[in-house]
Amino acid sequence: MLPAELLELLRCPACARHTGGRLYYHRNAWLICWDCARKYPVRDGIAIMLLEEGERWRALLPEELPVPPPES
Repeated sequence: MLPAELLELLRCPACARHTGGRLYYHRNAWLICWDCARKYPVRDGIAIMLLEEGERWRALLPEELPVPPPES
């Protein structure tokens, strides 16, 4: 689980400069961008904020995301 203070600071690397890139925490396993719907896995309490990871899961609906996120 990510602390609320950290969630307030984290932003989607694709959207931060343009639209803000705010994220929400989904099922204690994913960070999802409100703006672009990229989905970033949280593995062992570490958010994997790589564009490749966000893009990899983008087409899935939030309820389709595997919990826990698989290893790359």
